[in-house]
Amino acid sequence: MNTRILLWTGAAALVCAQTPDAHPTLTLQDAIARARQYGGVVQSATLAAAQTQEDTKQVRAARLPQVNWFNQYINTQGDGTPSGIFVANDGVHVYNEQGVVHEELFSAVRRGELNRALLAEAIARAKVEIAARGLNATVIQNYYAILSAQHRIGNARQSVQESEHFLEITGKLEKGGEAAHADVVKAQIEVQARQRDVQEAQLNLTKAKIALGVLLFPNFSADFDVVDDLSRAAALPAVGEAQSQAAASSPDLKAATTQVEEAGQEISVARYQYLPSFGLDFFYGIDANQFAVTSHEAQATGRSTLPNYEVAARHNLGYVAQATLNVPVWTWGSIHSKVKQAEIRREQARSDLSVTRRIVDANVAAAYAEAQGAQAQIASLRQSVDLARESVRLTLLRYQAGEATALEVVDAQTTLAQARGAYDEGLARFRVALAELQTLTGSL
Repeated sequence: MNTRILLWTGAAALVCAQTPDAHPTLTLQDAIARARQYGGVVQSATLAAAQTQEDTKQVRAARLPQVNWFNQYINTQGDGTPSGIFVANDGVHVYNEQGVVHEELFSAVRRGELNRALLAEAIARAKVEIAARGLNATVIQNYYAILSAQHRIGNARQSVQESEHFLEITGKLEKGGEAAHADVVKAQIEVQARQRDVQEAQLNLTKAKIALGVLLFPNFSADFDVVDDLSRAAALPAVGEAQSQAAASSPDLKAATTQVEEAGQEISVARYQYLPSFGLDFFYGIDANQFAVTSHEAQATGRSTLPNYEVAARHNLGYVAQATLNVPVWTWGSIHSKVKQAEIRREQARSDLSVTRRIVDANVAAAYAEAQGAQAQIASLRQSVDLARESVRLTLLRYQAGEATALEVVDAQTTLAQARGAYDEGLARFRVALAELQTLTGSL
C-alpha cells in the first residue's frame, strides 16, 4: 500500500513538473512581457507594422523590371476579306501570345516612394511601442491593485484579531463586574465590522486579479500570484537624467519625427509628376492570324514585298521593342495643388512634433513629481502606523485600568486600521508612479 502511494505521489509530482505555469508567480516585468505577448492592442499594432513591411516590398518590386506573359484571342465577324469587318484587326482571327518586359527607367533614380514606404514602416514600429507603453500603464495599475488588496486583507485580518482581543477583554471584565455589557456589544460590533473589511478586501483582490488575468494569458485565468515589491527600496533618478532618457527613448517622439520626414518625402513624390516618364517595353512571341510559329497559308495579306504579295510561309514568332516618353504639359494646376497639399502636411507634422515634445516633457515632470511626493510621505505614514499602534496599546491599558472607555479603544483601533491602510496606499502610490516614470524613460 505504501509503495502504491509513493508511486502515485511521484507520478503526480512529475505531471506537475511537466505542466508549466500551472500557478505562476509573476513579477511586474513578467506581467508586462505577458501582456505584450497576448494584449490585443499590441498585436493589432504589430500586424499593422507587418503590413507596412509588405508595402515596402511592393515599392521595391515596382522599381525593378516587370515580366508578364500576354495571352489574347480576337475573333472578328468575317465579310469575305482576310481582315474582316473591323479595320483595326489584322484578320478574322488574331492570336497574341507574348512575353512582355516593362521598365520605367526614371524610377531607378526616384527614391521618394521607397523612402516614404521605409518611413511609414518606421512609424508603424514606433506605434507598436506606443501601444505597448499604453498597455504598461494598465498592467501597472492592475498589478499594484492586487498588491494593495492583499495588504488590505492582511491589515483587515490583523484588525480582526485586535478587535477579537478587545472583545475577550471586555467579556472578562464584564464577568468580573468591572465593565458594562454595552462595552461587550461595542466590541462585538467592531469585530463584525472588521470581518466585513476582510470580505471586501478579498472581493477587491478577486476583481483585480480578473482585470489583470485578462491581459496575461491566451485563455482567461485568474489563477496566479504576483511578487510583492511594495516594501522594496527604490531610488529616483535625477530629473535631468529622466528627461533626457525620456526624450531619447520616447516612441511618440520617434513617430512624430519620422512623420515629418515622411511628409518631406510626400513632397518629393508629388513633384515627380512635373517630370516626364520614360518606359521601355520588350515583346517576344506570336501576333498572327494562326496560332503557330510558322503560317503556311498564302494569301494577299499586304505584308509581303514578293510578287503578287504572296508568300509560301510566314514566321509568326518574333519580337518588338518600344520606348515611350510621356511629358506632362498642362494639368490645370493639379500637380501644383498636390505639391502644396504635401507641404501643408509637412507643416502640420512639424506642429505635431512640437506638441509631442511638450507632452513628453510634461508627462515625465508629472510622473517624477508624483513619485517624489509619494516617496516623501512614506516615512511619515510609517511613523503614523507606529504612533497609532502605541495609541492602541496605551488606550487598552487605560481601559483595563478603568481610565478609558470602550469607545476610546474602538476609536484607537479604527485609527490604527486607517493608518495601516494609508501606509500601504502610500507604498503602492510610489511604486505605481515609479513604474510609470520608468515606462516613460524606457527602463521598464
